[in-house]
Amino acid sequence: MKTANLLKAKSSFSGLIDAIEHGHEKEIIITRHGKPAAKLVSLNNLSSGQRIGVAEEKFIVPDSIDCDNDKIAQLFLGK
Repeated sequence: MKTANLLKAKSSFSGLIDAIEHGHEKEIIITRHGKPAAKLVSLNNLSSGQRIGVAEEKFIVPDSIDCDNDKIAQLFLGK
């Protein structure tokens, strides 16, 4: 994992982007005062993760989603 201090990152930003885009670096950590402040990564490497089916069998869908509206309204109103 490559690191670049903030001054170097500002002066060579396009080179850092090129390194990420061409796969020479997977990620580059930008540091400020020697401490990690940001991470530069390729958008192509980002995974959105599993979205479809993650809640499957986790809860029961009621026949009508409106059947408890009065009860929910009372909870919001503090009654």
